[in-house]
Amino acid sequence: MKKPIFYGAVHLLFYRNDQVLLLKRQNTGFEDGKWSVVAGRIDGGEEVKTAAIREAKEEAGIDIAPDDIELVGVFHRKNKDSEWIDFYLRVHRWTGTIINAEPYKCEELKWFPMHELPDNVISYVRKAVEKNHNQMWFESVGWQENQ
Repeated sequence: MKKPIFYGAVHLLFYRNDQVLLLKRQNTGFEDGKWSVVAGRIDGGEEVKTAAIREAKEEAGIDIAPDDIELVGVFHRKNKDSEWIDFYLRVHRWTGTIINAEPYKCEELKWFPMHELPDNVISYVRKAVEKNHNQMWFESVGWQENQ
């Protein structure tokens, strides 16, 4: 039996009107040059919502109260050498102005109309952004490609 290699990550979904907030990755070593959402690894001993609140502050410079975010979906994602449990949280409200707080990792933060997403959005992030968040969802990705 293989020993599991699990990592956890949080992905924050910011919507306003018919737009979604995306960030363009750079200098991270993973999917650089592609669009994603505010996201990051869950630190050890850290609860999911706490991680989401921390990432929002670190990457976008804003504050979020725990009651203002909602878990809407989960991906069980397989990369070449690791497995991830990705928690997608919809942000209902925040305090402060969204800024690019990590310009060395993020080339740009930008609102995009849902019907005009850039072509180079990370594929599993695009799937999550476009899902119906009125009910909790779960999906596995990357398993067929890496078997």
